[in-house]
Amino acid sequence: MSPKSHKRARAPQPQQAVVFAALGDNTRLALVARLVSGKPASIAQLASASPLTRQAITKHLRVLERAGVVRSIRSGRESRFVLDPRPLHAMQHYLVRVSRQWDQALARLKSFVES
Repeated sequence: MSPKSHKRARAPQPQQAVVFAALGDNTRLALVARLVSGKPASIAQLASASPLTRQAITKHLRVLERAGVVRSIRSGRESRFVLDPRPLHAMQHYLVRVSRQWDQALARLKSFVES
Protein backbone atom coordinates (compact mmCIF):
# COMPACT_ATOMS: atom_id res chain seq x y z
CA MET A 1 0.00 0.00 0.00
CA SER A 2 1.53 3.32 -0.98
CA PRO A 3 1.61 6.16 1.58
CA LYS A 4 -0.88 8.14 -0.52
CA SER A 5 -3.43 5.34 -0.76
CA HIS A 6 -4.44 5.32 2.90
CA LYS A 7 -6.58 7.93 4.52
CA ARG A 8 -4.76 10.33 6.81
CA ALA A 9 -6.41 11.82 9.86
CA ARG A 10 -7.04 15.45 9.22
CA ALA A 11 -5.47 17.94 11.58
CA PRO A 12 -7.78 19.23 14.29
CA GLN A 13 -9.79 22.26 13.30
CA PRO A 14 -9.29 25.45 15.34
CA GLN A 15 -12.43 24.78 17.40
CA GLN A 16 -11.27 21.22 18.05
CA ALA A 17 -7.96 22.57 19.34
CA VAL A 18 -9.91 24.83 21.72
CA VAL A 19 -11.82 21.79 23.02
CA PHE A 20 -8.60 19.82 23.52
CA ALA A 21 -7.10 22.77 25.38
CA ALA A 22 -10.20 23.19 27.55
CA LEU A 23 -10.16 19.51 28.48
CA GLY A 24 -6.45 19.62 29.25
CA ASP A 25 -7.07 20.67 32.83
CA ASN A 26 -7.93 18.29 35.70
CA THR A 27 -10.47 20.67 37.23
CA ARG A 28 -12.32 21.07 33.94
CA LEU A 29 -12.25 17.32 33.35
CA ALA A 30 -13.77 16.84 36.81
CA LEU A 31 -16.49 19.38 35.99
CA VAL A 32 -17.30 17.56 32.75
CA ALA A 33 -17.48 14.29 34.70
CA ARG A 34 -19.93 15.87 37.13
CA LEU A 35 -22.11 17.13 34.28
CA VAL A 36 -22.11 13.91 32.27
CA SER A 37 -25.37 12.82 33.92
CA GLY A 38 -27.16 15.42 31.79
CA LYS A 39 -28.70 17.08 34.81
CA PRO A 40 -28.12 20.86 34.97
CA ALA A 41 -26.00 21.95 37.93
CA SER A 42 -25.45 25.34 39.51
CA ILE A 43 -22.06 26.79 40.25
CA ALA A 44 -22.72 26.24 43.97
CA GLN A 45 -23.48 22.55 43.34
CA LEU A 46 -20.37 22.13 41.22
CA ALA A 47 -18.19 23.96 43.75
CA SER A 48 -19.47 21.88 46.68
CA ALA A 49 -17.29 18.90 45.70
CA SER A 50 -14.21 21.01 45.03
CA PRO A 51 -11.67 22.79 47.20
CA LEU A 52 -11.84 25.69 44.72
CA THR A 53 -13.94 28.80 45.23
CA ARG A 54 -17.10 29.46 43.26
CA GLN A 55 -15.24 32.18 41.40
CA ALA A 56 -12.54 29.71 40.31
CA ILE A 57 -15.17 27.16 39.26
CA THR A 58 -16.94 29.89 37.29
CA LYS A 59 -13.72 30.68 35.40
CA HIS A 60 -13.26 27.02 34.51
CA LEU A 61 -16.89 26.76 33.38
CA ARG A 62 -16.44 29.81 31.14
CA VAL A 63 -13.47 28.13 29.45
CA LEU A 64 -15.59 25.02 28.86
CA GLU A 65 -18.45 27.21 27.63
CA ARG A 66 -16.23 29.04 25.12
CA ALA A 67 -15.09 25.63 23.85
CA GLY A 68 -18.73 24.59 23.45
CA VAL A 69 -18.46 21.70 25.91
CA VAL A 70 -20.97 23.17 28.36
CA ARG A 71 -23.68 25.76 28.07
CA SER A 72 -25.34 27.83 30.71
CA ILE A 73 -29.05 28.08 31.28
CA ARG A 74 -30.36 31.05 33.20
CA SER A 75 -32.81 30.13 35.95
CA GLY A 76 -33.85 33.30 37.77
CA ARG A 77 -30.69 34.77 39.24
CA GLU A 78 -28.82 31.50 38.96
CA SER A 79 -26.90 30.02 36.05
CA ARG A 80 -27.09 26.28 35.65
CA PHE A 81 -24.67 24.40 33.45
CA VAL A 82 -25.27 21.39 31.23
CA LEU A 83 -22.91 19.30 29.17
CA ASP A 84 -23.10 19.54 25.39
CA PRO A 85 -21.59 16.24 24.20
CA ARG A 86 -21.29 17.22 20.53
CA PRO A 87 -17.73 18.59 20.76
CA LEU A 88 -16.72 15.49 22.72
CA HIS A 89 -18.14 13.25 19.99
CA ALA A 90 -16.17 15.20 17.39
CA MET A 91 -12.99 14.69 19.44
CA GLN A 92 -13.75 10.99 19.76
CA HIS A 93 -14.12 10.65 15.97
CA TYR A 94 -10.86 12.53 15.43
CA LEU A 95 -9.01 10.30 17.90
CA VAL A 96 -10.41 7.16 16.27
CA ARG A 97 -9.10 8.36 12.89
CA VAL A 98 -5.66 9.06 14.39
CA SER A 99 -5.66 5.67 16.11
CA ARG A 100 -6.46 3.91 12.83
CA GLN A 101 -3.68 5.82 11.11
CA TRP A 102 -1.19 4.69 13.77
CA ASP A 103 -2.43 1.10 13.59
CA GLN A 104 -1.90 1.10 9.82
CA ALA A 105 1.56 2.63 10.14
CA LEU A 106 2.57 0.07 12.76
CA ALA A 107 1.22 -2.77 10.62
CA ARG A 108 3.31 -1.53 7.68
CA LEU A 109 6.38 -1.30 9.91
CA LYS A 110 5.79 -4.81 11.24
CA SER A 111 5.39 -6.16 7.71
CA PHE A 112 8.60 -4.41 6.61
CA VAL A 113 10.61 -5.66 9.59
CA GLU A 114 9.35 -9.23 9.26
CA SER A 115 10.06 -9.47 5.52
